[in-house]
Amino acid sequence: MESRYTVIIEGTGETIICGGSKDLLQSMESLHRRGIPVGCRGGGCGVCKVHVTAGQYATRKMSRSCLSVEEEAEGIVLACKLFPRSDLVLRVVGRMGRAWGPHSS
Repeated sequence: MESRYTVIIEGTGETIICGGSKDLLQSMESLHRRGIPVGCRGGGCGVCKVHVTAGQYATRKMSRSCLSVEEEAEGIVLACKLFPRSDLVLRVVGRMGRAWGPHSS
């Protein structure tokens, strides 16, 4: 049975249940949820940039044109390449981060 983790998106009121085999963005979209901006879905645009503030996770290769080594070391990653390994708390920092919130349509 696949592990399932709860991901809380600070400042939006959104909670997403994510399986270990899907990246966070895929899980969010499959549940028809919102909270993280969606861009290319391939790790190259930086639109889905998030800062993980609590929890354990794994990532796949992300473009250095939109994410520096320093950012990654601080827990800033791309949601399309983020695989939870525990429950997570994060906040959106991508280009569209300010446009999303509890009152967004």
